[in-house]
Amino acid sequence: MKHKNLDTMFERLQSEFDIEVPNSGHENRFLAKLEKTNTSPIPSKPSKLVTLWKPFLAIAASVIICFGIFSIGNQEPEIMDLAAVSPEYSQAQDFFTLTISNELTKLEAERTPETELIINDALTRINGLETEYENLKLDLNESGNDKRVIYAMITNFQNRIELLQHVLEYIDDIKNKKQITNENNTTI
Repeated sequence: MKHKNLDTMFERLQSEFDIEVPNSGHENRFLAKLEKTNTSPIPSKPSKLVTLWKPFLAIAASVIICFGIFSIGNQEPEIMDLAAVSPEYSQAQDFFTLTISNELTKLEAERTPETELIINDALTRINGLETEYENLKLDLNESGNDKRVIYAMITNFQNRIELLQHVLEYIDDIKNKKQITNENNTTI
């Protein structure tokens, strides 16, 4: 049935077909025009090696992009401390830090069985003050250089120094009392 429909269609359109022969050199002119419009080279088929590596390169690129996004997204903002506020506060922080370090060195030098508990207690208090200082640094970031936070940070440093000096004085008192007791025992 389909074949019959096609035959009838061709019979009806027979008079409308273009059956004239083109002018001589038509094919050469056509090819010349085709070359002018299509100057890009015909792409060659990619080799099998390139075809095999494309999925791996896509996976590697995805991993690199994910890693980049992850590392950028997980960057914690820099936490400001007293030194970040101004050069004067930076000098004060350096002074306090150096003084605390020196006092801690002196305290460790005084460690004996008699002073062990006192020194451990002092170090526990110092760690508590350092934790408080870390919280103050977070407050400084949130408050935007609030003077009250800055003064609290300075006070924290001063409290640590005073605590260490007080403990060292207490240890000196213990040593002096021990020395007096030893002198009294030897004179009796």
